[in-house]
Amino acid sequence: MHSGPSETFVDRLEETAIAVILGLMTMITFANVVARYVFNANILWALEMTVFLFAWLALIGACYAVKKGAHLGVDAIIDILPAGPRRILALISITVCMIFAFLLLKGAWDYWANFANLPQTEGRWFPLGFEEKFRPKAWYEVNDIPMPDFLRFIEPLMNDGDSYEKLPRFIPYAILPFTMALLLFRFVMAAIAIWQGKMDRIVASHEVEDEIAEVREQRGEV
Repeated sequence: MHSGPSETFVDRLEETAIAVILGLMTMITFANVVARYVFNANILWALEMTVFLFAWLALIGACYAVKKGAHLGVDAIIDILPAGPRRILALISITVCMIFAFLLLKGAWDYWANFANLPQTEGRWFPLGFEEKFRPKAWYEVNDIPMPDFLRFIEPLMNDGDSYEKLPRFIPYAILPFTMALLLFRFVMAAIAIWQGKMDRIVASHEVEDEIAEVREQRGEV
């Protein structure tokens, strides 16, 4: 599927984020192992940090997999249908996916918003506005990760000038609305591609099967 400038930028953003997160997880875990077995010490915040990073990795990776068509899917019926019905089924599927992603985005915003001193949306399924009264929760902190000094500038903005001892929760939790918005963007881009006839399905990647077939062909195994 051809990528426009906006998609190319998002691709680079996702790929860079995934690489950075994997690198950070590796370094933190390795440093903690060395601290334990060599220095008989412990990096107290290492476990919580790697848990957050793993969650970030999974959420960003899920969005990126939509772009690459790498999610698992069953296409036995799709493959036996002619182009017209196949396109109709693809449009129905992508519509359901966009609705689902939109609901996830609403839920993610509502979960994160109060932690960032922002209002949740009203309405059970679809947003009907923003709540007028709510309890700001930006003072909530994570359990172990200390507050970095370079982020102290947010204390007057988010915590009435009081110092954070640990990292405020709204920072790691921000990945929820961000990735759900990104997921919705990916599905919208897929819907446009299906409408334009550039693709006829969302998932069911056959990269592994193609690679196995290529290896067998190289070995002469047919």
